[in-house]
Amino acid sequence: MKTSKRGSALLMVMWMSAAMAAIAFSLATSVRGETDHTSTTVDDLRTYYIATGAIQRAIMDIQQGGVAPDVPGYHLNDPRLVYQFPTGDATVEIIPETAKLNINFIAGDKLVLLLGALGLDGDRAQEIAAAIVDWRKPLGANAAGSFDEYYASQTPSFHARHASFEEIEELLSVKGVTPDIYYGTYVRDTSVDPPQLVARGGLKDCLSVYGSTGALDVNGAAPAAMAAAGVPQDVIQAVVARRPFLKVQDFSAFLQGNSAAARALRMGGNQMFTLRATARLRGLDGAPSDLRRTVSATVDFQVNNDPPIVVLRWYDHG
Repeated sequence: MKTSKRGSALLMVMWMSAAMAAIAFSLATSVRGETDHTSTTVDDLRTYYIATGAIQRAIMDIQQGGVAPDVPGYHLNDPRLVYQFPTGDATVEIIPETAKLNINFIAGDKLVLLLGALGLDGDRAQEIAAAIVDWRKPLGANAAGSFDEYYASQTPSFHARHASFEEIEELLSVKGVTPDIYYGTYVRDTSVDPPQLVARGGLKDCLSVYGSTGALDVNGAAPAAMAAAGVPQDVIQAVVARRPFLKVQDFSAFLQGNSAAARALRMGGNQMFTLRATARLRGLDGAPSDLRRTVSATVDFQVNNDPPIVVLRWYDHG
């Protein structure tokens, strides 16, 4: 009887030990997971501030640098600025808003071309283009737009503006415009072996409420925007392969004999620019981290005004 009790006690001790070991393992795993999560969150925040600092540094450098058309300090030969900080590096892309088409003035047929260049089929491109035109089209008293019934049927329901776009993000409310169409997505490129996923831009890369109503900046324009502006496909491919153009003379020579591209493209911007900074931390060994963070700002450099700059929009995520 005494042996049986001893065996039961030993078995209970073994079960208790196993349970305690399982609890300890689960607790250690949770602590390690929380530690890794906290470390990643801290690194993400540090990277964010590096990118933010790069935007602010770029604004100062643009103000204090050389002179380009209408904008003090903007260098045509510096479409990207690279900064090294004590804890990481950042690259700032200088994208003139003239690299994008103006959402409030682009014609419907050019919207169809743009959407087709972004990979949409003909019928879908036609419908979305018509919805964009309808959204910005003023209506008379008691009149209804072609898509108003659709918007009224949504939950929650809403009304189309029937006025100019005030923010480019309004496109996300337009019928047919999905996040993939607006922000861009990744597509499978089967022209290479093995096939790879490549980024394909979206409407936000091609359209802006501050965009150009004429020629597009050659160094910043997305291929789809150039296609919508009437640039032939072979010239678009040549532009992408050749840019950035560092000298006006080189760009002029490139355009020789191509009147369509000469009408649709130019070098430089006016006074509104998007500054997009992508930052990476450096480790103790000096190697760059795999973590990246991108922020951007749309800035109006107001010549001879006070204040000299106005940040129109700030985007915490690219």
